[in-house]
Amino acid sequence: MLAYLYWDPNPALLPFNMPLLGRPLLWYGFLFAFGFFVAYWILRYLLLSFVSKPEAKKTAERFTFYALVGTIVGARLGDVLFYQSWSKTVRDPLSIIKVWEGGLASHGGALGIFIALYFLYRSYHRRFSYLRLLDLVVVPTAFVAVCIRVGNFINQEILGTVSQVPWAVIFAHPADGSPPLPRHPVQLYEALFYLLTFAILMLFWKTWCRREGKIAGLFFVLIFGFRFFVEFFKVEQSSLIHSALTMGQYLSIPLIALGCFLLWIKRDQR
Repeated sequence: MLAYLYWDPNPALLPFNMPLLGRPLLWYGFLFAFGFFVAYWILRYLLLSFVSKPEAKKTAERFTFYALVGTIVGARLGDVLFYQSWSKTVRDPLSIIKVWEGGLASHGGALGIFIALYFLYRSYHRRFSYLRLLDLVVVPTAFVAVCIRVGNFINQEILGTVSQVPWAVIFAHPADGSPPLPRHPVQLYEALFYLLTFAILMLFWKTWCRREGKIAGLFFVLIFGFRFFVEFFKVEQSSLIHSALTMGQYLSIPLIALGCFLLWIKRDQR
């Protein structure tokens, strides 16, 4: 009989409630914040390819703030629109802002970043094209995605399908209330692949950073191409769809197509 990993960590990082918040600091929240903290420093490094060191610091601060707001707002709205029951949202519209109760969708986060970058572009269009802004942001985004998926693993959410592979994990208290059965640890599959993607993007940065849109195109193809694949090993998260493909796969297709387009088109170096 296989000895599967039995996983039941405490989701709280600290054993007491945070002052003012009245809630404990959760691993997910800590990893989310840590991801953006590291992303800021990654962005500072990448910006040195185009601006001076003092300007890189100031610009990275603004970019990170816009990306953070775009991610949270977009991911929350994406979860409400693509994964939750609309009738439930209508009955309790304030649930939309209850981020602390869970429910962030990565595809919505991507859309939120697209919109946030538009507002940044309006301020920086004389220095950066929209595609260059996208290239700069997707690299640290890959690292943030690693941290988020580790947080999902600790929270016992976004579950994989039941499996008997030797590395299957038994989640003792799944967030969706499902029984504790051995499952594919899809959160770790994604975290490891996103970490690999981050390493690839950093490796290609020096040679591709002047080729606008190529880094972003590679990001979309790798991240959402793998997302499409790994969805075959996930339990459907959306209550709005019942088909051969999951909601995550349908939402990944246009982003994969966008990535292929960006890799295909030729643009002059700037």
